[in-house]
Amino acid sequence: MSQLWSQFVRELKPYVPGAQGGGEQVVKLNTNENPYPPSPRVTEVLRDFNAGDLRLYPQPESDDLVKTIARYHGLNTDQVFVGNGSDEILAHAFNALFRRNSPLLFPDLTYSFYPVYCKLFDIAYKKVALDASFQINVADYAGATGGIVFANPNAPTSLLLAQHALRDLLASAPDSAVLVDEAYIDFSSAPESRASAIALLNECSNLLVTRTLSKSRSLAGLRVGYALGSPELIEALRRVKNSFNSYPVDALASALAIASFEDEEYFQAMRQRVLAERARLVDALRARGFEALDSAANFLMVRHSSKKARGIYQGLHAKDVWVRYFDLPRIENYLRISVGSAEQNDALLDALDTL
Repeated sequence: MSQLWSQFVRELKPYVPGAQGGGEQVVKLNTNENPYPPSPRVTEVLRDFNAGDLRLYPQPESDDLVKTIARYHGLNTDQVFVGNGSDEILAHAFNALFRRNSPLLFPDLTYSFYPVYCKLFDIAYKKVALDASFQINVADYAGATGGIVFANPNAPTSLLLAQHALRDLLASAPDSAVLVDEAYIDFSSAPESRASAIALLNECSNLLVTRTLSKSRSLAGLRVGYALGSPELIEALRRVKNSFNSYPVDALASALAIASFEDEEYFQAMRQRVLAERARLVDALRARGFEALDSAANFLMVRHSSKKARGIYQGLHAKDVWVRYFDLPRIENYLRISVGSAEQNDALLDALDTL
């Protein structure tokens, strides 16, 4: 540690993402990237974009993208906030909604950025244990709290909390902001109207939903995310953004994001391809002695009936097949495997057969 670091920085424990790089020979199934390219309309806009426009600052509030997202979800523009990736929006939300006298609540197994932000913004928090099946027990979140945040579907477990349970959770904590991180919701096999918390927005003013274009829209390299909520919560995000990090989504990213939203047919086709490969991969892994949780995401959480997860992880890595291993209590014998293309999934299965 540098002697020039502040004590604050010395005590931080940064988020650690899955390994990147590795070259073309690597079968990369460790970071939940979409194996299929973004919409051809994105390519067209990228090709035709006028580079001369980059001399101008982008729209401060990303008005065109906000309008596109509002129209897509059937909401008003004052219910939409966009940012440079959903992680930035999470940071704004933690600052805007969770700096309270009571601790923020989130599951003991969930997105590992949540405790990082709590430490960064000096927010007290309490981890609430998932049940034996890795599900959220809604009753554990009832009453007055400093806020609630969780991913749905959850990461790394891949499990979805049903919409009726979401409604019960929101009703049980009416005075607390509840942030539902829906990075993976598009991979639920249920229709959005029955799976997503978005359907509850107009009846639950304490609900904020975050989304990303990184996963289902194949734009992880772009860094665009958005939040949906009541005008009151959206205004809180804007106040933080324009006081702390006023940089809006850049003009090129906004144009490409809009193009993606305007190609619903392609989006649904690629979504169905991922769902089909997920089902095929589950069957193939179960035939090889694995147990897979009931995934609603573009990844699987699996464990083998007789082999240790660490050994499988190391064996696959040696064969240039990368999956994610979390050396953490309760899931130390599980692997998280992103759903890849048919070719990537076949390579994974072939590698497993040689271990």
